Amino acid sequence: MPTQNPGIARGVLNRVRCSVVVPGFASLNIIPANMGRALARISFSDNLVNQIPTGTGLVNSPEPFIRATITIALLRTQQISVSWMSQILTDSNIGEATIYSDSSIFPPIALQDVVANHIDPGPFDGTNPDFTLVLAGALPVNSSLWTY
Repeated sequence: MPTQNPGIARGVLNRVRCSVVVPGFASLNIIPANMGRALARISFSDNLVNQIPTGTGLVNSPEPFIRATITIALLRTQQISVSWMSQILTDSNIGEATIYSDSSIFPPIALQDVVANHIDPGPFDGTNPDFTLVLAGALPVNSSLWTY
């Protein structure tokens, strides 16, 4: 039976590392002080490779990109939520955005073709300061596809 190796460090998570950077709009950059307790998260909605059934097996068809969403709990009590709301009312196309994780080991994830896809200002009852912002874009994957 495998045992845990006490010599392997587990690492450290640091929530104040989490941020979202928007290169084309510096006023929209989001740091931890601008976010609620949930901070930010990224999720992906596509397969990296489609496997197409054949009569005797599978044909693999790698995707050149996958769709991604970044969900951010902005603080409605700060100017950053006003800046985002103003941008959304003007143009929801953002261009590029990069999310930085809570780990110094895990690399940043840069998305292309980013849009502000969904907003939820939350309840106006004095109990929750979160303004939920959802960005949607594409993560290029399987870069070896372009070397043909």
